[in-house]
Amino acid sequence: MAAEGPLQPDAAAAEIGVAAEIGVAAKEIGVAAEIGVAAAEIGVTGMTCAACVGRVERALRKVPGVLDVGVNLATERATIHYRAGETGPPHLKAAIRRAGYGVLAVPMGTLRVDAEREARERDRRLLLRSLGFAAVFAVPLLLVSMLPMMGQSMHQGFMDVLPMNVWNWVMLALATPVQFGPGLRFYRTGMKALLSGSPDMNTLVMMGTSAAYFYSLLATCAPGLLPAGTAHVYFEASGVVITLILLGKYFEALARGRTSEAMKKLLQLSPRTARVARGGTEEELPVDEVLPGDLISVRPGEKVPVDGVVRSGQSFVDESMITGEAIPVKKGQGAKVVGGTLNTTGAFAFEATAVGEATVLAQIIRLVETAQGSKPPIQGLADRVVAVFTPVVLGIAGVTFLSWMLAKGTGGLSLALVNTVAVLIIACPCAMGLATPTSIMVGTGKAAEMGVLFRSGSALQGLEKIEVVVLDKTGTLTQGRPRLTDLVDLPGQGEAGRGEAERNEAGPGAGIAGTGEKREMLRLVAGAEDRSEHPVARAIVAAAREAGLTVPAAADFESAPGLGISALVEGRRVQVGADRYLSGFGLDLSPFAAEAARLGDEGKTPLYAAIDGRLAAILAVSDPIKDGTPTALSALRHLGLRLIMVTGDNRRTAAALAKRLGLFEVLSEVLPAGKAEAVRRLQEEGRKVAFISDGINDAPALAQADVGLAVGTGTDVAVETADVILMSGDLRQAQRAILLSRATLRNIRQNLFWAFAYNLVLIPVAAGALYPLSGWLLSPMLAGAAMGLSSVFVLSNALRLRRVRIS
Repeated sequence: MAAEGPLQPDAAAAEIGVAAEIGVAAKEIGVAAEIGVAAAEIGVTGMTCAACVGRVERALRKVPGVLDVGVNLATERATIHYRAGETGPPHLKAAIRRAGYGVLAVPMGTLRVDAEREARERDRRLLLRSLGFAAVFAVPLLLVSMLPMMGQSMHQGFMDVLPMNVWNWVMLALATPVQFGPGLRFYRTGMKALLSGSPDMNTLVMMGTSAAYFYSLLATCAPGLLPAGTAHVYFEASGVVITLILLGKYFEALARGRTSEAMKKLLQLSPRTARVARGGTEEELPVDEVLPGDLISVRPGEKVPVDGVVRSGQSFVDESMITGEAIPVKKGQGAKVVGGTLNTTGAFAFEATAVGEATVLAQIIRLVETAQGSKPPIQGLADRVVAVFTPVVLGIAGVTFLSWMLAKGTGGLSLALVNTVAVLIIACPCAMGLATPTSIMVGTGKAAEMGVLFRSGSALQGLEKIEVVVLDKTGTLTQGRPRLTDLVDLPGQGEAGRGEAERNEAGPGAGIAGTGEKREMLRLVAGAEDRSEHPVARAIVAAAREAGLTVPAAADFESAPGLGISALVEGRRVQVGADRYLSGFGLDLSPFAAEAARLGDEGKTPLYAAIDGRLAAILAVSDPIKDGTPTALSALRHLGLRLIMVTGDNRRTAAALAKRLGLFEVLSEVLPAGKAEAVRRLQEEGRKVAFISDGINDAPALAQADVGLAVGTGTDVAVETADVILMSGDLRQAQRAILLSRATLRNIRQNLFWAFAYNLVLIPVAAGALYPLSGWLLSPMLAGAAMGLSSVFVLSNALRLRRVRIS
């Protein structure tokens, strides 16, 4: 398929979505997709500012077959979606190199994150060496150039030592090693960017320092070529400015390292070895050699190496770095354990079920990396400004030079030069490029420490704007583990076939097993429900087994999601479900009207059972409210959010539960597909809606909501349709996610304000706007220091998110 140029954003997104669905479907049926979209993540080296980001993105978009590109300055990574049949990583890497940037090489057997960390550390050491070299010459250069200006006596003292023209040669000797030593980095990248028509920060520094250096060189070597009175030198505006910019870049590198602290902590969680039982002996193996099915032993104080299921022993495991919850969790036979968590007290052996990239920790790291590398919508403003910023600055610099020459004539050449250099130096868009991605990096990392996973920067931004929160009941407000509490049968339907209707409240087990009639009824209903994965079905099957009953096999099974099921059990047609499901078969449910009302008022969910087309029994299940639910709802209300509960329960049951929770808006008897429609209706009112669910049967609603939040269990990470995953299953994490979203977006706005305000205010000052009023001009040295400080300020402000306290 021939490329017809880059797709528009909406079209590209649509094609990515469709192709991704094709790929998923192909994977599920075990064949390769001929047509599809592939994604590549490539480490990019040499980027220094937002203009570099735009240049790399433009170069990649020109590659035939590329659909979408996102380049992140903070993570130094490009994420590309492309048509798999038209291009691939070799072409993408070549495009990056043609644009003048390097590609991070990842050696075989090395994790990409490790390679990136090593590359950053290598760059930091190189930067430190360059800074040290430059400082050796720049400090005396600064003293020689500035001390004579401290007063007449100081000036005379210098002249008594050496004449001025000799001091000029001294300053030339000090500035040259800096200009063509550490300063070469700006020439290499800046010249490529200029020749390609995409000038960047390096171009501005190159042009500014070169103008100051070569003008001063001319004034030193051939002063007669310059107009009378203009043969001044400004070597400090080249050598000292380069040193100050390197100092700012070094501080920036240190701060960037701290922005990824949360990712470092996650990477350090996984132990390097595991104690594996093989061939009758126990041996210590590298964790990447562990296979699914291996039996692994863990002693007190050791980390769990991979995911698995406990087979013997018991202990308490600290899962705080996965779920954000500090209290250790008891683990016994059959319990799931997660790689990277810490065993505290006892010893146990577990069977490995997921290793390598399939572990929960690997999935978390992948999600955090994806979120950190993505661009939220708010970044669009900065991108649009940066696209035209550097050319505009070059224009302003030209106007500054001409204005001073026109105002002062040939005698104003020195002033024109100094102010033009100051404009070029101070206008670097570094802070603009770092304003958003650094806050996203720190915010998503902080969230991961709290057990909250954002899939993208868009999800982080979207959550801040939420006005309405729709909460699914089962598994979100409640524990999601219903128990069968009641079974009331009509006479003549069970094996006994005799007796009057009996009520049972004793719960599963011995109580329900009290009569032969009830035992037979429960056995048949459990047989029908055994084919269903719904929590209510599992509760009924569990009750039958606890009662010592053998659950029969079912045939001809049919399920109506959110309503009920029908199956053939031992030759008898069994139908179980909500009132509206049984009524649809023409059954009269009035014999149980009073019982259904009582159960509903008690907050239990009534279900009806029919056998061979005749109403046979009413059952009830109860799902306990989670311990943290009332506190979480109160906290969400205090955030000014409108809360709505949605459930498939009947009105009476839903109202009873809502009353206990203090909820005033309830949508009851809603089918799974109807939940998405309920969200859509709220959105049509102009509301920003979040939907919170445990993810079971709620994919349409999670996808429809502006932000979908899935309540996880500490091991269930891959809820594909959710934008945010709450790992601990505690609804209080929803409040933490919203508060963190608000704090992060507030931080981004502060950064963007500083980045834009800095340039809006200081570029006119550098051009000499204050000179007519006060006679004050901005020194290029101060411009260089201010430029470096602007980036450090943005990074330091982003790092404040690490200290945000969210209860």
